[in-house]
Amino acid sequence: MQRVLTTALASALLLPILAACNAQPDADTAAPAPAVADAAPATDTADAAPAAPADALAAAIAGDWRDPANVARDTARHPAETLAFFGIEPDQTVVEITPGGGWYTEILAPYLRDGGQYVGAIWADGVSEYYDKTNAKLREKVAATPAAYDQAEWRAFDPKSPQFGPAGSADAVLTFRNVHNWVNSDAGEAYFKAFFDVLKPGGTLGVVEHRAKPDTDLETMKKSGYLTEALVIELAEKAGFELVEKSEANANPDDTADHPNGVWTLPPGNRHDEADAAKYQAIGESDRMTLRFRKPEA
Repeated sequence: MQRVLTTALASALLLPILAACNAQPDADTAAPAPAVADAAPATDTADAAPAAPADALAAAIAGDWRDPANVARDTARHPAETLAFFGIEPDQTVVEITPGGGWYTEILAPYLRDGGQYVGAIWADGVSEYYDKTNAKLREKVAATPAAYDQAEWRAFDPKSPQFGPAGSADAVLTFRNVHNWVNSDAGEAYFKAFFDVLKPGGTLGVVEHRAKPDTDLETMKKSGYLTEALVIELAEKAGFELVEKSEANANPDDTADHPNGVWTLPPGNRHDEADAAKYQAIGESDRMTLRFRKPEA
């Protein structure tokens, strides 16, 4: 399988990691893990059956290379249910858009390592200091545990003109809690068009996003970080996608989506007065839509 690293990123990965940046904490304190093993016991039989996808996914979620702080959020982010809903198989080519600190990278890269291809689409260097620090932290994480991430591919893109790889090359594109950023910068249409272009006919677009109440106006959405399902579906359908199904795997009925500092009031952002900590901790993470789209065959 062809594994093409973006030149700038490849060079950075080959350089020694000199220091950690100030981005959100990831798995930089975890000890290097052993090579990812099949879920089934090893045998001497050359044609031994591979692990079932559900078992392989469970093994990736249980991997000891994962940051304990990330594992603690499994109950809010539901990776097993979410990835199963999106139909992600271990032999697929999957592009994750802006993996940030690598929360889903910890699961997807090892899960796809032996039979598929994990592609992390990251911001090109020099776009902003924040993005550069986030990229540096992700590179440090990847370099620290090669047994989990050595087969991952990284593609840098220009956020002003996003492209995520050769046309028709991916089985699935996944984006987790990113769409509000693109809507806020009036770039939503460009991103969804780029998702459509990189996917094979019949490919899957999986979207998890903070969910606003129906009929919330656009300015409120931009300020709060919550988007209506209708807006996200409109962006996808305008790019050519078909909505396949909705899931409530990441729903939180306790979230009213009307907090003083928007979605960032809730965990893990926690932008609130200390006196309100117990209140927002009780609510938990945001209410999120989980949508599966399909690129038509023709």
